[in-house]
Amino acid sequence: MNYYSTDFRLGILGGGQLGKMLLYDTRKFDIATFILDPSKEAPAQFGAHQFFQGDLMDYETVYRFGKKVDVLTIEIEGVNLEALDQLQQEGVKVYPAPETLRLIQNKGKQKDFYTSHHIPTAPYVRFTSKADLVAAVNQQTVSVPFVWKSAQFGYDGNGVKVVRSIADLTALPEVECIAETMIPFKNELAVIVARSASGEIKTFPVVEMEFHPEANQVEYVICPARIDATVAEKARAIALTVSEKFNHVGLLAVEMFQTQEDEILVNEVAPRPHNSGHYSIEASYTSQFEQHIRAILDLPLGNTDSKVAGVMVNLVGAEGHTGQVYYEGMNEILAIPGVTPHIYGKRETRPFRKMGHVTIVNSDMNKAREIAQKVKETIKVISQ
Repeated sequence: MNYYSTDFRLGILGGGQLGKMLLYDTRKFDIATFILDPSKEAPAQFGAHQFFQGDLMDYETVYRFGKKVDVLTIEIEGVNLEALDQLQQEGVKVYPAPETLRLIQNKGKQKDFYTSHHIPTAPYVRFTSKADLVAAVNQQTVSVPFVWKSAQFGYDGNGVKVVRSIADLTALPEVECIAETMIPFKNELAVIVARSASGEIKTFPVVEMEFHPEANQVEYVICPARIDATVAEKARAIALTVSEKFNHVGLLAVEMFQTQEDEILVNEVAPRPHNSGHYSIEASYTSQFEQHIRAILDLPLGNTDSKVAGVMVNLVGAEGHTGQVYYEGMNEILAIPGVTPHIYGKRETRPFRKMGHVTIVNSDMNKAREIAQKVKETIKVISQ
């Protein structure tokens, strides 16, 4: 099919920063792109051929939007699956498929999926309510400390809490959840797998993620991960297995723990471009965003190798600042060789809100990480 400079239309559910960065590549190929997002302030609205404001969880809104396009993809998992089912039945190509999203949208189902397919993951227990969880803790069938996760719609540290004492249970919301055994891990790793509609499959290199201790958000993504080659090979192999079992089309970001014994446990997945792949815009031959477009349009997949070592620093709103955003220290970091900021286009900052990222590339990984630290200390996302 001829996608370029034609009437072909690609629809994206979600117009946040991931949608905006996907548009870098659809514009490069001159592919007509439609965006649906609930916010009139959506960062992706300016790069799309047409932008529609609407609720991603509303059946009619998603269905009507989907009827305008030839291929439909997502940049966020919280979408109406019944509408996607109907669109798929009526001939719209939906990637990833609603049946894949159904397994991933609920973290409890996702964990059950790993267990049933013999994919290594941390031990867990599912609960339909907070009351059931509290009862299990009181009966000592669940031991404190553990990691609490909301089954639905958790992201970027929202919907994930470490429960260190019985008192911590009080603040948890009344939702379906899982209690997961805390794993004493060496590293948190991620592998992005790309799979095309016809089944071609490639993995990006293993990356290492360093998290903010309070916000449970990634602060740094380091590529390649500073791990033994045999561990990296094991991580890529497990990511490929996860991809094969989910039968996804597009990108699948597989987040993993490397245990003290160098075992690999799957934490969770995201069936879309992902924070752990942002480094690839500057550091890889093919960015994760271009690769997602290639995969869902069934084009040959690009080279996933890195051209150079890359470190990504997340820019999040500083604590104590809410309101019109100001990026303090931008000129200083722009003066450093190998530093590229990406500002997402969100006018309002608030504590820990993702506002952008900075990529640092260098032929020397240690130097890249050192510069990343300097960038982190120099640029501040504050309110005016």
